[in-house]
Amino acid sequence: MSISHFGVSKALTNDARGGSQEKSSLVVCFGEMLIDFVPTVGGVSLAEAPAFKKAPGGAPANVAVGISRLGGTSAFIGKVGQDEFGYMLADILKENNVDNSGVRFDPGARTALAFVTLRADGEREFMFFRNPSADMLLRESELDTDLIKKASIFHYGSISLIEEPCRSTHLAALDIAKRSGSLLSYDPNLRLPLWPSADAARQGIMSIWDQADIIKISEEEISFLTGGDDPYDDNVVFKKLFHPNLKLLLVTEGPDGCRYYTKEFNGRVAGVKVKPVDTTGAGDAFVSGILCILASDLNLLQDEKKLREALLFANACGALTVTEKGAIPALPTRDAVLQALPKVVV
Repeated sequence: MSISHFGVSKALTNDARGGSQEKSSLVVCFGEMLIDFVPTVGGVSLAEAPAFKKAPGGAPANVAVGISRLGGTSAFIGKVGQDEFGYMLADILKENNVDNSGVRFDPGARTALAFVTLRADGEREFMFFRNPSADMLLRESELDTDLIKKASIFHYGSISLIEEPCRSTHLAALDIAKRSGSLLSYDPNLRLPLWPSADAARQGIMSIWDQADIIKISEEEISFLTGGDDPYDDNVVFKKLFHPNLKLLLVTEGPDGCRYYTKEFNGRVAGVKVKPVDTTGAGDAFVSGILCILASDLNLLQDEKKLREALLFANACGALTVTEKGAIPALPTRDAVLQALPKVVV
């Protein structure tokens, strides 16, 4: 099949700037948006870094921007501080054509900060400033319920489950979305340093596992959630992670692509090869790619051929993101992704 017939091209024709927020295509992302501080030089620890550069971050916000960049329609719901960083983040959403009407500003807490580095040994190192930060303080009364009800897909992570009152707000938002007929999309996005303990993280992540329609996890997260089982074993995935109401489970494998699991079929889609510069945001870009297409064509969940095409597109989204530094600045446009795809899809 030539690229001109690629399944995603029709699904991504609506420009976010001109599109209306209809139930058929809106993706609402819920959770944290923060400032990442990354060292100006690579391969050093946080203590060794001579200086840091600020960058907008937060997985749910990255996904919202990624969808908009691809021509989809997205909104973000969360809380930031009533401070310069908070206003900056809200403006970045607006500049990227993401509906930010669900963003709230807390006058008594700061916008969350995270210092992140990739050390010479390949390990990522995090230091978070959330004591508490504004995102942890979003209350149910502050939710834009009308916006949630419009969502074709409601996407979220697990960081918003760690502390009250945000945890209860998250659960309330899930309930509103589910009752409104939205598909629930879950990326656990494990960040162990934020949880009180590994057991608390495992229990917290799994506490809402069986509510999701779509789940995206990494190989490392499979090992963590299953207590060390083989992340490449399909039997492990089906027996321990594939719950009865799940429509699609996706496992990302970095440059090797991804695996997909449904009740009817499962398989693997190869990655798109690039020269990596910074892996920050690759998983969020992948999620943006698949949700953007899925929001316009829910039949993907029953059609393996179309799903594989959409996942190749999502793999390309992730691949292009690692060719530049940062998450939001590196998120690709639809045209850039289509140009990066192989000319023939097998």
